Amino acid sequence: MAGRRKPRAEGDIGSVFASLSGEEAAVLPPRFRDLKTQIINDADRAALTASWGRLTERLAQAAEEIETAQQDAVPTVAYDDLINADAATVQRIKRAGALVLTDVVSRAEAEGWLADVEAYVKANPQVKGFPADDKQVFEVYWSKPQLEARAHPRSVAAQRALLSLFASAPGSPVSLDAPLTYADRLRIRHPGDSRFALGPHMDGGSIERWEDPTYRSVYAAILSGNWEAFDAFEIAARSAANQNLYDGAGACGIFRAFQGWTSLSDTGPGEGTLRVYPLIREQTAYTLLRPLFREVKSKAEVGHEAYLAPQNWVLDTETTEFPGAPPARSQEFNDDTHPHLQLSRSMVSIPRVRPGDQAWWHADTIHAVESAHRGTGPSAVMYIPAVPLTRVNAAYVRDQLDSLRGGVPPPDFPGGEGEQNFRGRATERDVPGDTARQAMGIEPFEVAKGMPAGERAARQEANAIFGFA
Repeated sequence: MAGRRKPRAEGDIGSVFASLSGEEAAVLPPRFRDLKTQIINDADRAALTASWGRLTERLAQAAEEIETAQQDAVPTVAYDDLINADAATVQRIKRAGALVLTDVVSRAEAEGWLADVEAYVKANPQVKGFPADDKQVFEVYWSKPQLEARAHPRSVAAQRALLSLFASAPGSPVSLDAPLTYADRLRIRHPGDSRFALGPHMDGGSIERWEDPTYRSVYAAILSGNWEAFDAFEIAARSAANQNLYDGAGACGIFRAFQGWTSLSDTGPGEGTLRVYPLIREQTAYTLLRPLFREVKSKAEVGHEAYLAPQNWVLDTETTEFPGAPPARSQEFNDDTHPHLQLSRSMVSIPRVRPGDQAWWHADTIHAVESAHRGTGPSAVMYIPAVPLTRVNAAYVRDQLDSLRGGVPPPDFPGGEGEQNFRGRATERDVPGDTARQAMGIEPFEVAKGMPAGERAARQEANAIFGFA
């Protein structure tokens, strides 16, 4: 059984991203050149090169498609249509890797949560947040409205529906029917803000995608030269992958199949909302292949089109570069490090959301926050993901429960005193209902003889980790 996680150093969301902290890119040590060479040598070089050519051609087409479609590239799905999804809806979600889900929680409930968290923050002015002199992304995890939102029955049902889009091998100890609770921050972005300019990034680790053999195996089709065969919704190896080799501020100790937030405000494009690259297979393939290739001539030498042409890129066994993937930080992207994505054209703002709507994006989705909030009201969200029940995830939740009991930040987040002395902080008694208490490791999961073997094994293992067996 995994050991208990150690608290991290104090900080805020600015310490998670090299771009927000002002950290300069560091040269990786020689072992990363060896890793890159191993990956290339394990594959068919001709197949990898041909695959790169097909992918870069597809990305050029994708940039045109996304730029034309804009918000239409991100599906908007009503709650009932997700719960009873037909094949066409499932296909749209799986293609994009992101969606806006409407009518999950009533407007009155969502607006009530916003009022309550604002009161909680006001009652505790010592709260940490980013930026420090105008706090908008709060290091708050244990307010009562957050616990209520995480446990809301319709939100939990939406998580189950999203997890059902994934497949796991028969007998694999994974439950897609018993989502776990992951405590995360909340954001109340102010009109006019341009400082929370969180650029394109991918969570779930950075260099780990290549360095951890199990994590790397998730992307075997891509790394063997057949990116078109990659299935972003196969969960098997992800459940055991190590996304956290360096335990830095940007590391994630849990597998979130879908990341998400619940909107507490009426927010549209241009108003400080989420941006995504809405083609999950293509972006993932490029992320994994990009470090394996290097340019022959620079853009300044040959111009934009010739620079992006496949013949200007060759397999790279000479450098240690894994662009945008510093250890212990999140994977980041820009037009210099990942030019074929053409992010200035292909990152799109999601459609308008209203209080009680949710935004969801796949674990591998490149996402960002609009650089400026040009609206007139708050852009407010609670971050609440969809987390399957696995051994690794259960171990995290066990440690997270200690954080709730102590009123300190959860294991994945900057540490310190946290909320332990906050007025009005939630406690274990405030976690509402059996389902939510099981998802927090407070009560054991039901285990029935008629359950599929994998489901039963996942629940039994989780109960043991939680200390119930």
